[in-house]
Amino acid sequence: MYQNKIALMPQDILEKEFKIDTRGYRLKEVDQFLDIIINDYEQFLNIINNLEKEKADLLGEIMSLKQELRNSKMNIEVAKENNDVPEVTNVDILRRLSQLEKMVYGAINKDN
Repeated sequence: MYQNKIALMPQDILEKEFKIDTRGYRLKEVDQFLDIIINDYEQFLNIINNLEKEKADLLGEIMSLKQELRNSKMNIEVAKENNDVPEVTNVDILRRLSQLEKMVYGAINKDN
């Protein structure tokens, strides 16, 4: 994702060798290499800052969703407490259906 923005890997920095002039390393070559390192560090800092901002946004969203979930759970509990009608389950529906079938088929059998 960010690999195309970073020019140097740690191994590149470790293995970098500068050519030596009569008075030491070539200053221009060292300066160019340090410019690349500085650019990479700026990129790293930008990446870190963007990821930190994204993390903060996601944490805020998580907190908001957790609060919404808590509110929903509380609303469900309040609705259950205020509901005087017993909760209807599949078993209740099947019992009622069975009773209706008995009534309907029983009435048909009595007419014949």
